[in-house]
Parts: sequence; C-alpha cells; structure tokens
Amino acid sequence: MLCNSTPSKRVRALFWVLLTISLFVPLLAQQVPLLAQQVPPPPVLSAHGAPGSLAGLQLEPFRSAELESALNRRDYKRAETILLEETQRDPKSARTAKLYTLMGHIFFLDGQYLNSAIAWKKAEAIAPLDDQSRFSLAMAYLQLNRRDWGLGELQRLSRGDPQNPLYLYWLAKLDYDARAYTPAVSRLRRVIELDPNMTRAYNNLGLCFDALGQFDEAIQNFTRAIELNRRQEQPSPWPPLNLAVSLISLNRLDEAMARLHEALSYNSKFPQAHYQLGLVLEKEGKFKEAIVPLQRAVELDPSYPEPHYTLGRIYQREGKREEAQEQIEEFKKLSKQSPLTEPSVKPNYASPSR
Repeated sequence: MLCNSTPSKRVRALFWVLLTISLFVPLLAQQVPLLAQQVPPPPVLSAHGAPGSLAGLQLEPFRSAELESALNRRDYKRAETILLEETQRDPKSARTAKLYTLMGHIFFLDGQYLNSAIAWKKAEAIAPLDDQSRFSLAMAYLQLNRRDWGLGELQRLSRGDPQNPLYLYWLAKLDYDARAYTPAVSRLRRVIELDPNMTRAYNNLGLCFDALGQFDEAIQNFTRAIELNRRQEQPSPWPPLNLAVSLISLNRLDEAMARLHEALSYNSKFPQAHYQLGLVLEKEGKFKEAIVPLQRAVELDPSYPEPHYTLGRIYQREGKREEAQEQIEEFKKLSKQSPLTEPSVKPNYASPSR
C-alpha cells in the first residue's frame, strides 16, 4: 500500500519483513510454480475452530472484526496486512507464532506460495507447527517446485503419523515423479489398505503400473478410480482421461473415445481430453475431424505443446506444408524439443490433483 509519496509505517514494516524473507530462504525466489498443479485447500479461516482460525490471537475486538470482515470478503491482501502489523508488536511471542501460522494459510489461499512458506517457517522458529500447517507447508514447497523440501516435510509428518494415508499418498506421488515406480506402488497399496475409497490412490496406482508396462493392472486400477470418481459430487476428469490414454496405447480406440467423452462431460474445457480425442481421430484416419479438438486444446491451453505437433503432422499429411511448419515451430518453442523427436503419446498425468 502507498500513501502519497511517503511510505507509511505499514509499508516500511512490510518492506522489512519481505527483506528478511528474501534472506531467510533465497532459493525459493528462483523457483516457478508447478504447471497446473492443484493441492488440497488450507483450513477454512474463521473466527472459530482450529489451525488458521482467529481464536486465540488475542486481537483487540475491533481488530478481530476487521480481520474477520476481510476474510469474509476474501480480501486477502487486507487480512495479510492486518496480521503483519500485529506481528510487529511482539515478534517472538507464542501469539506471534499463531499470527504467522494464520498468515501462511491466507498467503496460500492468495496463491502466494513463497510468502506462505516463509510465514510458516517464521512461525516454526517460535513454536512447533501443527500437522495441518506443516502439510500445507509441504504443498507450498511443491508449488514452488522445491520437491526436496516438500519431501522432507512429508517424511517428517509420516514418521509422526505412519498410518495417515494422505502423507503416504503424497510420498508415493513424489516417488512417481522421480520415476521410482516400484516404491510408489508399495506405498499406494498401503494407502488403499488404510483408505479403500481414495480415488486418487487408485488413479496414481494405475499410472505407476502403466509406466511399468503392466497394462492390465493399470486398467484395473483406473477402472476402480473411475467407479469411485463417479460417486463424487464433482467428479474429476483425470481418471477417465488416464484410462483413455492407456487404452489408446493398446489401440482400443472405441473404449478410449467413451472415456474421453466421460472426461469432457465433467469438464468441457479440459485441454488434455481434447488433445487425446484428436489423437484417437487421427489414429482412425479422420484427419479433418481431428483438427477440431486439437485446435480446441490449443485455445484452452496456449502453452500446451503436444497439440501443435499433432496438428503439424496432420497438415503435413494433407500437403499443407506452411501450416505444418508453423505448428512444428510452435511446438519447438513451447517444448524446446527437436521436431524430429515425437512426444510420447502418453504424457505424465501424475499431478497432485490426481
């Protein structure tokens, strides 16, 4: 916030905290958020309840009301400023640790993952973090592409609560991302023992088996994920999409088409499903029809390289050399891959949202 040309005390305090932050974890500032990464939301913020609540912050009544009003309006910037001002009163107190903890959750809601991580680390420097905040800290690290730091926090949580399926699931997710598929399978099987209805566990187990070339097991687990997914109030498009990709690999195109339409019924603006639909139509020799979903995938996600490669391939087949070259150049720009190396038909669909 600025007040005329002279920085207010609030702005100076904010500058000092951000300066401290930049010295506290300098490596984080160099990271970029993971593409399309979705993580579980932080706790609901309200005047009552546990971590991230206003209870126990010892705010003046007018201050508490102002903060709660800001949260109700989702005016996160104002809420962050209020909490920051409060932390300056007694920087090392247990109360300030709670303020920083709540600030971390608000920064997380505001999409400021660097600031959320720093707020939680400042809280931890005063008092131990509760498990819910530590888990959110791990998610912030993953958003910042610091998987090593996220892994450390998740391992710490799992050691303290080895029967918690959520922690095991995320450890398996990181195993998968590191291409350690066998350990991931072991963890995910344990997750399913602890929580037989966790859709994401079956879905990611399917991804692991697919990566291992064990397609029957992959399809079995994707199918179970789809069954559970259909029971959700808002089903995810990822399980049917992932099964469709496996079916495409096996040239079971009719079945794949059905699953792609199911994915699009859950989210009609899902670029990955449009792309895979274009691939199926191309494999069926329906080149002109394939162009439509491929172009739709590009419209929905201009940073998505693979549809450009497939469009270039189709245009080349149709003798449209100029259009083909334009698509290949766009593919190269987006993916930084050689046009001579065809991208895998089966992309990595192991994002946290799955």
